[in-house]
Amino acid sequence: MEFSKHNLVYSTETGKIDKIKIPKKAPNSDGIIRLHRETKGRKGKGVVLIKGLDLDQKSLKLLAKDIKKRTGTGGAVKDFTIEIQGDQRDLIKSLLEKKGYKVKLAGG
Repeated sequence: MEFSKHNLVYSTETGKIDKIKIPKKAPNSDGIIRLHRETKGRKGKGVVLIKGLDLDQKSLKLLAKDIKKRTGTGGAVKDFTIEIQGDQRDLIKSLLEKKGYKVKLAGG
């Protein structure tokens, strides 16, 4: 027996239900960028989460690209949050402050 790889769900009321779509607008922000350090679920490897940016997806990707280039690490953009590999919060904080953002170190 072979199962579908698409994980689509069918409802008797509405028919086929498509996958959840990512919202195109960032959640409301208080104007403060928070840098979180996280290792949970990453096999002990640490990442820095940059949350609170009130930017669209395209601008977030450009900012993430610039941060990754300046820190010399990898990273990704997921759900309006930038993930940067390693623990370089102080360097990321100074980079964001130079761009005019108000930044706080949060968590861990």
